[in-house]
Amino acid sequence: MDEARSGLPVMVPSTALFTDQYELTMLRAALRAGTAHRRSAFEVFTRRLPEGRRYGVVAGTGRVLDAVENFRFEPEILDFLDERGIIDGPTRDWLADYRFTGDIHGYPEGEVYFPGSPIMTVEGTFGECVLLETVILSILNHDSAVAAAASRMAVAAQDRPLIEMGARRTHELSAVAAARAAYIGGFSSTSDLAAGFRYGIPTVGTSAHAFTLLHDSERKAFTAQVESLGAGTTLLVDTYDVTEAVRTAVEVAGPDLGAVRIDSGDLLVVAHRVRQQLDELGARDARIVVTSDLDEYAIASLAAAPVDAYGVGTRLVTGSGHPTCSMVYKLVARASDEGPDTPMVPVAKKSLGGKLSVAGVKWAARRPDRYGVAEAEVVGTGPVPEELADRQIAVPLMRGGRTLARERLDVARDRHVRARAGLPLSATQLSRGEPVLPTRYTGTAA
Repeated sequence: MDEARSGLPVMVPSTALFTDQYELTMLRAALRAGTAHRRSAFEVFTRRLPEGRRYGVVAGTGRVLDAVENFRFEPEILDFLDERGIIDGPTRDWLADYRFTGDIHGYPEGEVYFPGSPIMTVEGTFGECVLLETVILSILNHDSAVAAAASRMAVAAQDRPLIEMGARRTHELSAVAAARAAYIGGFSSTSDLAAGFRYGIPTVGTSAHAFTLLHDSERKAFTAQVESLGAGTTLLVDTYDVTEAVRTAVEVAGPDLGAVRIDSGDLLVVAHRVRQQLDELGARDARIVVTSDLDEYAIASLAAAPVDAYGVGTRLVTGSGHPTCSMVYKLVARASDEGPDTPMVPVAKKSLGGKLSVAGVKWAARRPDRYGVAEAEVVGTGPVPEELADRQIAVPLMRGGRTLARERLDVARDRHVRARAGLPLSATQLSRGEPVLPTRYTGTAA
C-alpha cells in the first residue's frame, strides 16, 4: 500500500498555521534573547495510557513527516501574523526562510508503545523545533487513538475483515486520516474514497436504505443493483422484513449472491437466522456483513455468530471512547549557548501535580523473557546495555530536514501485527487492566 498513489510524498498546502500562537510568541522572545538558536531536543511521550488500555499503537508518523516538510511561512501567512501583531520584523524575516533542518527519530509506525515511551524525538535549534509542537501532537494523538481502537477491534474480529465506515461521523479531513490509521491497526478496507485515492487503501461500498426506499419495491431495488453491479454485490436486507428480503435477494441474484448486509436488530440472532436461510436457499457462499454502531465489545460478542465481516464507523473514528492519547511534546535537553558543538544538558519540568517529565534524550528497548515474549519497556539515557543493543525500538526518520525513507502502509500494518504478537497474551484481553508491560527507567533517567 503506497503512502501516496504515485509513491511520492503527499503534497499538501502549508502546515505552518496548524499551530498554537504561543509557539510563535516563544520564538519571538527567544530570538530577541539570543536563545532561539540553541541546540535542543523535544520528546513526544504519554504519561499514561487511556483508562483500561493495555498498549498504545503508533500511527501518523508518515503524516508527521509530510507536515514537517510542508511547514512553510508563505507571504500571505506572514501578512496575517503581522496584521495580528503576533510577530515583529526580525521574527518575520526568520520565518520567511524557515525550513526544518534538524533530525527526527522515533518509534516506527505500527509499533506499540507504553507510558514513558519516547515515541518521537525532534532535534534541532529551539526555534525550529518549538514551532512543530502542535502539528506533531495533533497528528499523533488523533491517528494513534484511532489505530489503537482499530487494533482492539481487529483482535476481537480475529481473522474476519473489518471495513472502516466512519467518514460521515467526523471532520472530512479527519476521516481520511482515520481510514489510514485504521488500516495500520488492522482494518482491511474503507468506504472513504479520498482515503483510497490518497493512500491506496482498498475501498468498498454498495447501497444504503435510501436506494431501497427509492424504488417501488425491494425486488426492483435489488434487481437494479444486481443488473448494475453483478450478482457478487452486497444487498442490504433489513429495510423491511429481513426474512423476505433474503429470499428476494437470492431469487434476484441467484446462488452466486455475494453478500447480504444487516444493519439493525439483534445481530447475533439475526445473523444465525440469515445464515440458515441462505444455506437452505442454496446461497451457501454468500457472506454476511454486519454494521450498526459496532465497537470491539460488540464485535467480540459476535465471535460465535456466522458473520463474515464487520463495518465500523462512529466508535472507530472517535477512538472507541478515547479520541486522544494525551501525548505531550516536552523539551528534554538543550545547549547552554548557540555553538553548534556545545553539548546539550538534560532538562525537565519538576513541578508538582503529576506532570513530571524525565530529562535527557532517551533510547528505548523491549526486554524479552526467556521465552522471547516482551516483559518490559526499558527506557534510558546514556549507553545502551549490550544485551539490549539489538532490541532498540526507535529508528531514524528525518536527518538534516530530509525524510530518510517512506514506507508503504502495508509495512506499518504488518509491523503492528508482529509487535502485538510479541506482547504477553494478556495484551489482547478486552477487559480493563494496566499496561501489559511496565516501563523501566535506567541510567540517569532512572
